[in-house]
Amino acid sequence: MLNEVIVKSVLNKTKRRDPWFLDDYTINPYSACSFNCLYCYIRGSKYGEHMEDTLSVKINALEILERQLKNRAKKNQYGIIVLSSATDPYLQVEEHYGLTRSILEVIHHYRFPVHIITKSDLVVRDFDLLKKIDNDAILPSDLQSALRHKAYITFSFSTIDDNVGKIFEPGATPPSKRLSTLKETLQEKFHAGVSLMPLLPYITDSDEQLELMFQHFQQLGVHYVFPASITLFGDDKHDSKTLMLKAIQKHYPSLTEKYQKLFSFGHSPPSWYRNAFHKKVERMTEQYHLKTTLM
Repeated sequence: MLNEVIVKSVLNKTKRRDPWFLDDYTINPYSACSFNCLYCYIRGSKYGEHMEDTLSVKINALEILERQLKNRAKKNQYGIIVLSSATDPYLQVEEHYGLTRSILEVIHHYRFPVHIITKSDLVVRDFDLLKKIDNDAILPSDLQSALRHKAYITFSFSTIDDNVGKIFEPGATPPSKRLSTLKETLQEKFHAGVSLMPLLPYITDSDEQLELMFQHFQQLGVHYVFPASITLFGDDKHDSKTLMLKAIQKHYPSLTEKYQKLFSFGHSPPSWYRNAFHKKVERMTEQYHLKTTLM
């Protein structure tokens, strides 16, 4: 049964605006996640191996958000709100609770811009609200000359192969359906793109796989891509590093030693891998004329 929790705050002010996502604020209507991606950075003992079992909905979020946004708007403290930073705003339970949609209604009322980051096709339901936000929101003063839009939709991919997706993001909307939804989003004239976070070493970061993905994205007409390598944390049974290595050993046994070497000294791959990765994706973005920024 889904946990219902009371929170004291739902609008989080970021310390520093991320250069990719341009987040001044973040909102997470839910905690934990039913998409259960093995590589997710929020993993750990708090949520367990099957994060959908600890999924919670913040049932007083609207009341709290109303007060917080009213106060920020009064002070002219407009900024881009990212939904979401720690879990997807369009989990399966959103179809029942409709919390993300209600939050977007409050955001529209107070005229804040938004950036949706999702793996779900359910975002289509809220196109009407997102178009209103794109039309009516007020950008922060320092971004008014740099941005033309006030609603952004970014679809997250680690792969565009449904079989690979079933292994590493078993509860998420299949990548093929995500691609179809991305196409529909672009056809609706939203400023939309792709977060390639994370690309999986030796599985989805090869030249062949990157060519395939970037060709798809270019053909769809995406406005930007955000490619990033993987970070894996922890050695406990619920942590992302443990779960990923377990999955690699089961499904890609020939890569087990390579993964163990990549993450033998920390949560990030060594500098030689990161440098090679950076050069590779930089070459791809230039080749396919894809921007790596919302601006």
